[in-house]
Amino acid sequence: MRNDPIFLRRGLKLSHLRLIAAIADLGQVGLAADQLGITQPAASRLLAELEQITGEPMHSRTGRGITLTEQGRAMARRGQRVVLEIDEAGREVAQTGAGLRGHVRIGSVTGPALDHVLPAVRAARVFMPEVTVEIDVAPSDPLARQILDGRLDLSMSRIPLGIDPAGFDFHRMGGEPVVFVVRRGHPLAGVPDLTGEALMGYDWVMPGPGAILRRTVEAGLASHGLALPRIRLATSSFLLTLALVQQTNAIAPLARAVARQFGGKGEGPLDILPIDFGIEVEPFGMVTRAGAVLTPAAARIAQLIVESWTQASR
Repeated sequence: MRNDPIFLRRGLKLSHLRLIAAIADLGQVGLAADQLGITQPAASRLLAELEQITGEPMHSRTGRGITLTEQGRAMARRGQRVVLEIDEAGREVAQTGAGLRGHVRIGSVTGPALDHVLPAVRAARVFMPEVTVEIDVAPSDPLARQILDGRLDLSMSRIPLGIDPAGFDFHRMGGEPVVFVVRRGHPLAGVPDLTGEALMGYDWVMPGPGAILRRTVEAGLASHGLALPRIRLATSSFLLTLALVQQTNAIAPLARAVARQFGGKGEGPLDILPIDFGIEVEPFGMVTRAGAVLTPAAARIAQLIVESWTQASR
C-alpha cells in the first residue's frame, strides 16, 4: 500500500516543523519566533495553520503561556528529526562540493579524548586542513543527549543507563583501567607494599553519585572488602579534581590514560600510587545517532579515531 503524504497535500511546510520544534525546545511562542527570525503574530499564524493541517490540537494555553499537547509533542519530535536531517544534508552537500570543507563536532570522555581523539585531530590537520573541529569533553550522560539532539556528530563515550540504547549506533572499542593519583610528594607516593586500608585514611575526590567512574570504583573497592572512602568533594570537573589533588592530600581515581598525561615517567604534578585493584570502567566506543549518516569530514575523522585506537590496541 502506497503511503499517502496527507499532511503535505494539506500544505505542511518546513516552517511549520521548525516552529513546533522550537516551541518544544524553548517553551514559548515568542522565544521560538525570535529564534526563527519571525514576529510573534506570524508564529501564532503558523501554529494555527499546523493545527488546521493536522486536525489536532497542538497546544493548550496556561497561565504563563502555552504547553504542547501530546499530539504537539509528537509532531515536535518528528519535526526536530526532519529539521536535523535537512540541516545535515546541507552540511554534507556543502562539504562534498567544497572538497571536504566544513566543521565536525566531537564529544568524548576524558581518557579517549587524550588517547584517540587528539591524535585523530592532529592527523586531520594534515589531511584535511580546511576542516575545523569542535571537541566537547564531558561525561557520557550529557554527550548522549547532545548526540540525540544533533549537536554532536559522534562521541567517544558510553550509552548511559536510563537512556534507550535503540537511539544510538555503538561501535565498541575498549575499557578504561583506573589508577589512583595524589600530589607529587604525597605521604603514600612510593610506599612499598601499599595497602587499600592505607588509602582509606585520606579524603577522596570523585564524581557525583551515579557517575560511571564512581559506581565502578566503589564496586571495585567493595570487592576487595574495603569500606567506601571519605568523599569531601564530588565533582565531574577534571580541572577541579586536579587542583584539589595538587593542593591537598586527597586521592582521586582517574583513567590511566589521563593520569599518565599528568604523572607519567616521574614527571608532572601527580604521582600514580603503586597499587592496582584491577578496576576498569566498562568499555567505551564510538557513539552516533541511530541511522545517522556522517558528513564526509566527520566520517574521515571517525576513521582516523578508529585507526588511532587500533594502533594503540596492538
